[in-house]
Amino acid sequence: MTPTAPDGPGPSPRPGPGPAADRVISRKSLLKAAVAAGAAIPLLTGTVALARDSAGRGSSLSATPTCGDGDGPTHDQIEGPYFKPNSPLRTNLVTSGTNGTPLTVSGYVFGRNCVPLPGVLLDFWQADDAGNYDMAGFTLRGHQFTDAKGAFSLTTIVPGLYPGRTRHIHVKAQAPGQPVLTTQLYFPGEPRNNTDTLFDPALLMNVRGAGNGREGTFDFVLNVDGTPGPGGPTDPPTDPPGGTWAPGHSYTAGDRVTYNGAGYTCVQAHTSMAGWEPPNVPALWRAE
Repeated sequence: MTPTAPDGPGPSPRPGPGPAADRVISRKSLLKAAVAAGAAIPLLTGTVALARDSAGRGSSLSATPTCGDGDGPTHDQIEGPYFKPNSPLRTNLVTSGTNGTPLTVSGYVFGRNCVPLPGVLLDFWQADDAGNYDMAGFTLRGHQFTDAKGAFSLTTIVPGLYPGRTRHIHVKAQAPGQPVLTTQLYFPGEPRNNTDTLFDPALLMNVRGAGNGREGTFDFVLNVDGTPGPGGPTDPPTDPPGGTWAPGHSYTAGDRVTYNGAGYTCVQAHTSMAGWEPPNVPALWRAE
């Protein structure tokens, strides 16, 4: 799967350490610091994936009224040399021949106004248990789309180590018709986090043991405005465009549709949804 727009500029320089009074410490930062240190996680609003973990232990949670807690969009990072376009559409990267510690990664994707974003493309790739990337095929590579609630879930393994890097998972995230975020997810408590020059503590997952494997959670915040879900109709209402394309339909490669008087051929099997109209996603549709 190929995101439909080039990455923007690289990460801008971030302020170095300064007087404690000058630092902005958000609730997510405190949570991630607690996770990295192995401390108990306090129950704070504003981080849905972490709050969901607490809910799973039987705690009663009130609704989060706002997530404007000082957190900006998810930090970007370099793509690295191992990205390949056109990964398969799948949420499970594990096959019968995959060795390694089982890992699931789940969470949500939000816009900067804290609205969950459905239909976001998430393209994951990573090293295998021995620290190698498959450049001949698509082992441990795959893309998916967030559901109607902005949620995602990935089944994979804990990536292996290779010279110069700590453990990490690569991902590209793209909301419909918006720029691509390229970044990496990291594991708390890894010794190499202290020596990897690319490591960013803001990209730490919340990871815990789960049977013979591990579970991780992470919420992405994209630098786009989200669209409110049910209960917030478009004003004025938008009439559906003319053509044979329709949301909620399963298309396969080679299917042909029309949209606003133009023809398009499907290049990647998918289930259509509002926001992914053919002109908006050339990774899914080729104009005729």
